[in-house]
Amino acid sequence: MLFTDDTTESLRAAVHLVNTAEPPDTLDTPARVEAFLAAHPYTGRIDRDEAELRALRSLRPRLRTMLLAPRDAMADAVNAALADVALAPRLTRHGDTDWHLHAVGDDRPLDERILIETAMALVDVIRAHEGDRITVCADADCAALALDLSRNRSKRYCSTTCANRNAVAAYRARRRTS
Repeated sequence: MLFTDDTTESLRAAVHLVNTAEPPDTLDTPARVEAFLAAHPYTGRIDRDEAELRALRSLRPRLRTMLLAPRDAMADAVNAALADVALAPRLTRHGDTDWHLHAVGDDRPLDERILIETAMALVDVIRAHEGDRITVCADADCAALALDLSRNRSKRYCSTTCANRNAVAAYRARRRTS
């Protein structure tokens, strides 16, 4: 296992949230926030209102910068995030999830909790020297993030769609030259 389950899930959620900003924007209604939360459940306060939607949308550029930063800049961004929010760390478990660390209270706004959970996950990324597992999609026409959690570091695309599009293009290019 590369990272603990909570770190992996926090990274997946952060990358998913950041990628909702790629055209077309797929975080434009409270219903889309519900879909994000169905894919990445968060415990604690969830307001389900326009203010929460705006806060999540405005968080995306900061998360993108944090996730793509070189190691030292990533550490600076993590430290800044941790300094921006009142921390209340505690061990907790819920549902089928075993003991893990929550660094902020469940009563804090969702965007703050996502920011800090991402920062805590990036602590593990920084300590393991694994920042290169978060990249921009290798598709020339895509700016989404790709999270590579594979053992052989083979993931280059953000989605199956981008991977398939490039595989078809490579196949067609080979067919033209043969």
